[in-house]
Amino acid sequence: MLRAVGFQDEDFKKAIVGVANAYSTITPCNMGINQLAQRAESGIKNAGAMPQIFGTITISDGISMGTEGMKYSLVSREVIADSIETACNGQSMDGVIAIGGCDKNMPGAMIAMARMNIPAIFVYGGTIKPGHYNGKDLTVVSSFEAVGEYSAGKIDEEELLAVERRACPGAGSCGGMYTANTMSSAFEAMGMSLPYSSTMAAEDAEKADSAEQSAQVLVEAIRKQILPRQIITRKSIENAISVIMAVGGSTNAVLHFLAIARAAGVELTLDDFETIRGRVPVLCDLKPSGRYVATDLHQAGGIPQVMKMLLNHGLLHGDCLTITGQTIAEVLAAVPDEPPANQDVIRPWDNPMYSQGHLAILKGNLATEGAVAKITGVKKPTITGPARVFDSEESCLDAILAGKIKAGDVIIIRYEGPKGGPGMREMLAPTSAIIGAGLGDAVGLITDGRFSGGTYGMVVGHVAPEAAVGGNIALVEEGDSITIDAHSRLLQINVADEELARRRANWKPRPPRYTTGILGKYAKLVASSSVGAVTDLDLFAN
Repeated sequence: MLRAVGFQDEDFKKAIVGVANAYSTITPCNMGINQLAQRAESGIKNAGAMPQIFGTITISDGISMGTEGMKYSLVSREVIADSIETACNGQSMDGVIAIGGCDKNMPGAMIAMARMNIPAIFVYGGTIKPGHYNGKDLTVVSSFEAVGEYSAGKIDEEELLAVERRACPGAGSCGGMYTANTMSSAFEAMGMSLPYSSTMAAEDAEKADSAEQSAQVLVEAIRKQILPRQIITRKSIENAISVIMAVGGSTNAVLHFLAIARAAGVELTLDDFETIRGRVPVLCDLKPSGRYVATDLHQAGGIPQVMKMLLNHGLLHGDCLTITGQTIAEVLAAVPDEPPANQDVIRPWDNPMYSQGHLAILKGNLATEGAVAKITGVKKPTITGPARVFDSEESCLDAILAGKIKAGDVIIIRYEGPKGGPGMREMLAPTSAIIGAGLGDAVGLITDGRFSGGTYGMVVGHVAPEAAVGGNIALVEEGDSITIDAHSRLLQINVADEELARRRANWKPRPPRYTTGILGKYAKLVASSSVGAVTDLDLFAN
């Protein structure tokens, strides 16, 4: 059978290298990946190994956002991980190069790599170039915010359509420091992708060149038996989190790194993110809350420039191994100590965007296991107001677009968690509508669901325990006083314990929304977001 797919006599002595190809035309994030897979295939052959290309899936978060289909997004992370593990182990592959673009491609691939522990490298499909309108750079989030502006009467339909038509001009993943670019940057920082590769544009020639080079590096790693669990360590994950903080990355990175760490056998908790946040400044002025996109970061020196600054100030572990066989310090040796003076994408060390990281872990009686908030760029980091309670994303969005949310309100969107959704949908539509309506600094939003990497404002997600398992978020009633305090890292319902106990006695779990198929299986198996929403936690204990 191997002869039938092209093996000659001499090839049976060579390493077999999987190419996990996430190509699809479902989304611009992945539409250019097949060319990268072909270049990787060529690189593997030229390095003296035998490639075997196989496919894996993707779900476009941006296209499914706000629909029932979004419930499959986080689920797809597990499908991707399972499919790569299945193909590689089922075919006895000696190593794997995974090529992905959309948000869940990256953590899905990395979970599989950590599980299997065969030599592996990740290749990012590349970022999209910005769209342009009225002298401004556009990203996919511009369209969501334009909907809010239109609903608030700030722009007319002609301008709404003009933004929508120009927001995504070609191939590549969403252009700001949203989830895809956050995870690609973190994987480069962790040593599982090549330097500079995480911020390249999908349509530029250097992206394909990097894919071929990555394949050659992987074949050498197979010869040297450089394994993922030698690279994915506690120290390298701390490096990745430090870079996530420095670039202003997505809240989803918290969820994904908890899952990756578990797959690699590394101890990591929510509190570790808070510890790192306290010591790492935000150095980059990137969308969603900033001005620039990933291609601008690339021109300013990319992730190596950010890493070199962190290394010089004792905030990176320079002795961590990378897939190249070099240490982080060796990889960064030739990178300048300071960013170029003719740009302001990467700020000088003594003039950061913020003195501390932006992803805060909040706890309190509304989230005893924890919750995640993106707190930079928020003018009012503390809010206490009346709860506006919604049991689905759709009902909340309807209220925002109808003008029923007022300044000072604290929105609660519940039963959208890993089990309750199921699938922990992202709330980009409501949060963008709030921004578009001009309420971004005037209302709070709390959910047991997730947020897009494109979200900003006074928003708190990943509330755990979630409503579906009886977390206190399930007990909130319309009008209850709710406090979000980013400085004190507090998330609280200001209701007496006795009253909460009375409500709990009357609370009953809701029947599952899905009882068959993948969503039914996921809801049955998935763990709390506070441990990464993994599906194999205490699998045999259940």
